Amino acid sequence: MEVWRHILQVVKSGGVCVLVTVLGSRGSVPREGGARMIVRSDGSFHGTIGGGSLEWQAQSLARHLLAGGPMRSRVMDQALGPDLGQCCGGHVTLGFEVFDQRCIGELASLEQAEAAGPFFCLTATGSDGFRRTLLPAGGSGLRPTTGSYIERFGTYLPTIGLFGAGHVGRAVVLALAPLPFRVTWHDRRERAFPTAVPANVTLMAGDPVAAIDRLPGGTQILVMTHSHDEDLVIVAAALSSGRFHHVGLIGSASKRARFLKRLAALGLAEAAASLRCPIGVAGLTGKEPAVIAAAVAAECLILRDSRSINADTAARRTNA
Repeated sequence: MEVWRHILQVVKSGGVCVLVTVLGSRGSVPREGGARMIVRSDGSFHGTIGGGSLEWQAQSLARHLLAGGPMRSRVMDQALGPDLGQCCGGHVTLGFEVFDQRCIGELASLEQAEAAGPFFCLTATGSDGFRRTLLPAGGSGLRPTTGSYIERFGTYLPTIGLFGAGHVGRAVVLALAPLPFRVTWHDRRERAFPTAVPANVTLMAGDPVAAIDRLPGGTQILVMTHSHDEDLVIVAAALSSGRFHHVGLIGSASKRARFLKRLAALGLAEAAASLRCPIGVAGLTGKEPAVIAAAVAAECLILRDSRSINADTAARRTNA
């Protein structure tokens, strides 16, 4: 998650929060080092360090710090044994930090670094607050001393280029909202988009071919516009560019057959062999927008870690 952007928003709105971080772990644990949770004074929280009794205890300690205790930060070592009612058997080190208006300058610098991409910090812990030093090139080879940790912030978020803002397109955007993707959403029609969109979505209008050209290489393409002719234009542009490993088109197996013939006529027969149509994981037969969106979101996660998919397998389910 985008840790520093979220904390900065809380603090700028006049709030106070505690960042809980898994600084280190060994053995079998619910979450790995670097997992984080942000706890607010009203008890609400964002993110997770693994759930269960460990997370419940961490939230309780965070609320204690927010209640005005003398410490602004704390490190807690916890074995995941019978005392917690968790049978993982591992061990975690948790860091707790209070952030308020006094921290805006520090938070702004960290948020800026986070927005630029993944980065590493050398973090020294202390009861008066943690001190972070940004490391060049990840600080590879650096060995932290006792009471310090190397932390990684920010993640590379793959892009999904979604074309079409109809019922299914809107459902897909909502399904992708909490997932680790950046979504570029295109529709050429006026007033096609809803008045509010998730934070990971960028809207794009105008010529769809120009929109294809502006997407970064490796983007997953999802095509579901109001027009089959426009679908063809977008699919052809995406396939002919050679920059996208996964191009998906909503529809049935018969629609895929028709598009393969039309794409072959455009000289794209070889490239079209990789076209995914229908889209979404196999086995779900519902045609409700939310059901299709769930299947598509699941497939996007699978494709995130794979650069190939068998079109015949994808063709087992029908979207329309």
